[in-house]
Parts: sequence; C-alpha cells; structure tokens
Amino acid sequence: MSTPRIRTTHAGSLPRTTALVEANRARREAADGFRLDTSEEFAQLLGNEVTALVRRQVDLGICTPGDGEYGKAMSSTVDYGAWWSYSFQRLSGLQLTDGGPFGSTPIRSTPGNVRLTTFPDRRDWTLFAEAYGDPDSGVSIGKEAPLFPTATGPVTYIGHDAIASDIANLKSALAAAGVENGFMTSLSPGSASRIGNEHYATEEEFIWACADAMREEYEAIIDAGLILQIDDPSIAENWDQINPEPTVEDYLAFTRIRVEALNYALRGLPQDRIRFHLCWGSWHGPHTTDLEFKYLVETMLDIDAGSYSFEAANVRHEHEWRVWEDVKLPDGKQIVPGVISHATNVVEHPELVADRIERFANLVGAENVVASTDCGLGGRIHPQIAWAKLESLVRGAELATKRIA
Repeated sequence: MSTPRIRTTHAGSLPRTTALVEANRARREAADGFRLDTSEEFAQLLGNEVTALVRRQVDLGICTPGDGEYGKAMSSTVDYGAWWSYSFQRLSGLQLTDGGPFGSTPIRSTPGNVRLTTFPDRRDWTLFAEAYGDPDSGVSIGKEAPLFPTATGPVTYIGHDAIASDIANLKSALAAAGVENGFMTSLSPGSASRIGNEHYATEEEFIWACADAMREEYEAIIDAGLILQIDDPSIAENWDQINPEPTVEDYLAFTRIRVEALNYALRGLPQDRIRFHLCWGSWHGPHTTDLEFKYLVETMLDIDAGSYSFEAANVRHEHEWRVWEDVKLPDGKQIVPGVISHATNVVEHPELVADRIERFANLVGAENVVASTDCGLGGRIHPQIAWAKLESLVRGAELATKRIA
C-alpha cells in the first residue's frame, strides 16, 4: 500500500474463448440443467485456459489478475443467468422452476415495507419499454428467461469441489506467470439469495442461510492465499427493482440486513484480503433509475473489506467521483474505481483513463487507488475490444503514475 505506482486490476469476468464456451454448452446440454458434471477432459481444458488467461493479463501489465470467472458456467457468448447458474452449482436445496424473478406478476412495495418486484416490472425496464422490447436496440438483458433456481429446501454449501478446482487452477496459473497475488470472485449473501424462495418463511431468513453457506467459499479463497472479491449488485441494483420508488431511508433500511449478513459471513477474515464490488447492474440499459452513489457510499464503507470497487467510468456514474470530496476514506482502506467501461464498444483513450485515475488520487491519495474496470467484460463486449480496453487501462495507469510523481 506504500508503492507510488498506480496498480491495475479488473472486476472479474473476462471473455471466454470459443473452446471454453463450446465445452460449457456441451456440458450443460448433457447434464441436469445448470448442475454440471466435470470430466477429466474438461478439467484439463479449463486449467489450460486459466493459465493462458492469467499469462495474458500479466503480459499486458495487469498487477492483480483473476481467473476471469472461467470456472463459472457460461454456455453462450453473453452472460445471461451466469450468476443464477452459479448459485445452482454451489448451493443445495435449489430446484429449477419457471418464472422466478422473471415472473409476470408485479410485486408492489409500501412505505416501510420494501419488496423486490419481478425483473420485467423494474422501473428502468418499464420507463424504456419500447427500447427493451426491441431486439435490435442493444439492450441485451431479458431476451432469454431460462429455468430459474428456487430454494425449495434448506440451503447449504455444496461447491467444495468446484471452488477447490477454481483455486487450484488460479494458483497454478499465478505460479506459472510468476505472480504472487490474484483475486477470485464470490457472491454476497444478498446477491446469492436473489432467486426464488419457496422454503424460508421470510426473505431475511433466506439471506442469513445464504450467509452461512457462502462463508465456506469465502474461507476457502482466503485460506488459499488469494484475494477474495465479494460481488454484490444487490446493494445498488435492488433500488431499480422496487416499485413504486421507495424513500432513500426505506431503501437503506432494506439494504442494511444485506450488509449485516455479509459482515457476519466475513467475520474474523482478514480485511486486507477482501475486496467488495458494488455495481448498478452490467446490462446495457439506460440506467436512468439508478440510485446515486452519494446515498450508498457510507453503506458500502460499512462493509468489512479492505478495498472497495465501484463503477466510475460509465456515463451514468462518472461524475460521482466528486463523492470523495465530502467522504473520507477510512485509514487503511483503498478504492478500486472503474476507469474503463463495460457499457460501450468505444475504447477509452489512455489520457482519459489517466485523467480519471488522477481525480481519485488527488482526493484519497495515489497509494490508495487501484485502477479497474466498472464491471466484468466477459459477455458484455467483443473479446478483441475487451482486451483493447484492458491495454488502455494499463497505459492510462502508467501515464497517471508519471503525472502524479
């Protein structure tokens, strides 16, 4: 944390190779829905792909690489349902059902009683219904509504073999590339529970069950010497999925249980090995109903992590770097702002990336800034463009380092 160099990383998902996409598709077609069997042939392919991926990141200049979430099933070139299938592979007590959050019956909230509605009823989708309904609009979410995981029994962690494989592949790749630190993503309890629930009496009970389950994955990643990144779009994205729009106070109260459950799941784990990722949802929509960062930043900082990743490059949130003019970053903490957007095919110029980095460095100190992407690039933009963006990220960080020095 004392180096003057602006370090670089990314938010997790990276484009899969054609071979990996095709292998995942074949596994899904041959198995029970999202519950995939791992053959020796696939395991070897996956290990080789992660090794090549980490080497490419390191050669490019990424300081803290990841496994690109390659171990999480992705059977198409887009990321539809990737997290939901991930929950199904890692948690027991789930069955595939029709509808789920994609159901057609809207759910209404009332003051003091905030409830998530179905995805098609979320406010951004209804406000821009014509765009979301146009297959040529570029709004890519919601075109596929697969069978959805639903809790029909007690939720426990069953992903021990899967996480052990992911860890082994990443550690082997890091060793081959001569790099000590790498990161691995895992869902928060609040996001893991954003599936159907037919077993638990309350949503709160379901979230706490997910906290107990997901802690096993968090411990495995930390114990392996890796950096744990908690992916938690529920903190920000849930706001748009509440109809009608709640008060900020009601929403933060609704969100508090998700923060408490996450901190419970992280209890006793070293904060300097934990990174929290907040985003407003990676789909390519207008996002005009996103909740402003200024209302979320203190809640984010209440999470027991050592660093905080958040969107700061897309055109809906780039201006919010000014939040740090009024909010003091706690001592010993770091920010990991996105300075590269997943939401546009335009490749950011390194000078622009450097400008974005400098804004944060001037406010919280260069030693407390790690430059990153807004969200995962896998499934959101073409692989060739994704790698060009990562190159701009590295070049921009180099420029910012020279300017600050």
